[in-house]
Amino acid sequence: MPDIRIRDAAQLLGVSDDTVRRWIDNGTLSARRDESGRLVVDGRELADLAVEQARTPQTRMGSASSARNRFPGLVTRVVADTVMAQVEMQCGPFTVVSLMSTESVRELGLQPGSVAMATVKATTVVVETTAESGGAG
Repeated sequence: MPDIRIRDAAQLLGVSDDTVRRWIDNGTLSARRDESGRLVVDGRELADLAVEQARTPQTRMGSASSARNRFPGLVTRVVADTVMAQVEMQCGPFTVVSLMSTESVRELGLQPGSVAMATVKATTVVVETTAESGGAG
């Protein structure tokens, strides 16, 4: 299994380095020293923790949907012409951009500061690795 440095583990989980260290200290995560003496965690254990820690954000949106990729967030920018609009949202650490009709923007009342739910339904998801992560073909 790949070893992941504390700094990288924190970034992947969207928490601080100190939070990862606290998890190590209280036994939530185990760690070891790599050959360079750096503290690392096991990639599989980190993945298991990520799944365990993941929870659907509680919102007052109240709608039901079969879509699993739902991201509550704040509209940060709307650029619209007479026909089409680009709506940008900040959903936690992620920026989500949607292209929709200007009519839909008006009907939904979307403007910077609006609370909305971005729902993503994709038939293609590209997964990439870095050369150092051991992605062999």
